[in-house]
Amino acid sequence: MITTTYNNKVMELFNDPFLIGFSREFDRLNAIQKTNSKVAYPPYNVLKYSDDNYALELAVAGFRKDEIDVTVKDGSLIISGEKLSPEVEDYFLYRGIATRKFTRSFALGEFMEVEKADIDNGILSVTINRVVPEEKKPRQIEIIDHSAKNKPGR
Repeated sequence: MITTTYNNKVMELFNDPFLIGFSREFDRLNAIQKTNSKVAYPPYNVLKYSDDNYALELAVAGFRKDEIDVTVKDGSLIISGEKLSPEVEDYFLYRGIATRKFTRSFALGEFMEVEKADIDNGILSVTINRVVPEEKKPRQIEIIDHSAKNKPGR
């Protein structure tokens, strides 16, 4: 009930006439949220170093570099993994480290770019930075005073 009320309020916000073109963005975020809310594997951390610098860490123990794919598509970071060669089950008395196939999606904000991905000791670290293009950065506009030229006697 609370979630439905919240979702209705959010939808009202996106129907505001001053937010032109945001409904597609809301639909994209909603789809990612629905997909990820059903999946808890692999566990992950999101780190914020500053307003422009982030990192994402995924626990991918048991996966090799060539079994993990990191892709950016349509404003989403998609990380997937699949074991290429099955391990011999005969040797396991107990199997507590999961190595099942997975796909995790993360919505990227405006101007967010994935810089690199590293794997170390079973942790995949993805570095994400906000890179604002020069033409999108705030700039001061010079005001030219034409009235001084038009006055007689000057």
